[in-house]
Amino acid sequence: MSASTLDVISVAGARPNFMKIAPMAHALAAKEGVRHRIVHTGQHYDKNMSDTFFTELGIPEPWKNLGVGSASHAKQTAEIMVGFEEIIATDPPDVVMVVGDVNSTIACALVAVKAHVPVAHVEAGLRSFDMRMPEEINRVLTDRISDSLFVTEPSGMANLAAEGVSTDRTWMVGNVMIDTLLAHLDRARASDALHRIGVAEKSYGVVTLHRPSNVDDPATLRGIFGALEEIAGRCPLVFPVHPRTASRMEAAGLRLDPERGFVTCDPLGYVDFLRVMESAKIILTDSGGIQEEACLLGTPVLTMRENTERPITIDIGMNQLVGSDPDAILRAATGILDGDRVTPAAPDLWDGKAAERIADILVQRYGRTV
Repeated sequence: MSASTLDVISVAGARPNFMKIAPMAHALAAKEGVRHRIVHTGQHYDKNMSDTFFTELGIPEPWKNLGVGSASHAKQTAEIMVGFEEIIATDPPDVVMVVGDVNSTIACALVAVKAHVPVAHVEAGLRSFDMRMPEEINRVLTDRISDSLFVTEPSGMANLAAEGVSTDRTWMVGNVMIDTLLAHLDRARASDALHRIGVAEKSYGVVTLHRPSNVDDPATLRGIFGALEEIAGRCPLVFPVHPRTASRMEAAGLRLDPERGFVTCDPLGYVDFLRVMESAKIILTDSGGIQEEACLLGTPVLTMRENTERPITIDIGMNQLVGSDPDAILRAATGILDGDRVTPAAPDLWDGKAAERIADILVQRYGRTV
């Protein structure tokens, strides 16, 4: 009787990748004959943004850690490529799976495809149509050289079709980020994070801010901060400050004053942050993944960007684009705090089984009969 074997290398580099790798690791582990190895590039190396996630999400220890750390885009991408090339040359897999849109994604995809190893891209097809964003460049290029493209929402399928990607390489599978959220939601609801931070259920908002377009220009940052101060005067804002944002705020002479309604804390672990997001009145963010998570958690989101690569979150009414304009931010926040609410909705196939669908396709497409 014949059996199938499959050797997969998955690449994780930055915090959002870990939530996407976790369900894939579990789904592949459940498949007989599959060897799954995780390569951690070390793109994020802070304990709260990297190692802690492996333990918290039950991800197996990385098979290799390239330890590249923080650097310019060119230097970081180059160092990842050099390290990953050695891995591929020494022990090539049947397929390299990359997730998301960080530098590790495009770097390892380039190495793999030049070594004639197929690339599978999880979270393919998302487009902001803003080539000033490093993530958009990474997304477009990774999709162009990938052999299998796994898509989270209808816009992704439409974007890939418009770019000429053949339908025999694209699959609508759902969202692995939501797989992870649903798997850990009960744990999150049992977390004591609100007590530790010092806030009560549905009494506060949450802010995350890190994109260069928002924090690198002092005038833009001051404008956003002014709007946040007004909102915090009405609704305390929990603000886990990203290291990049902290340094830019200091340079701009901005301070998170508890007396003005700001509740500061260190970056939170995944489970604790789910708890904090679900229990908030409002989320103000420039993150991509948070827009998606809020759809399932039922918390309205204001996205401080001019565009989003996740339009499904707007279509179902859970997300509004407000850019960096202080008046737009304040106006939208006031509407939500005054009671403008929508019913939480889950997009099609955001059901906790995306990783299982992907694992099935990988085995069918790249598995070898022995």
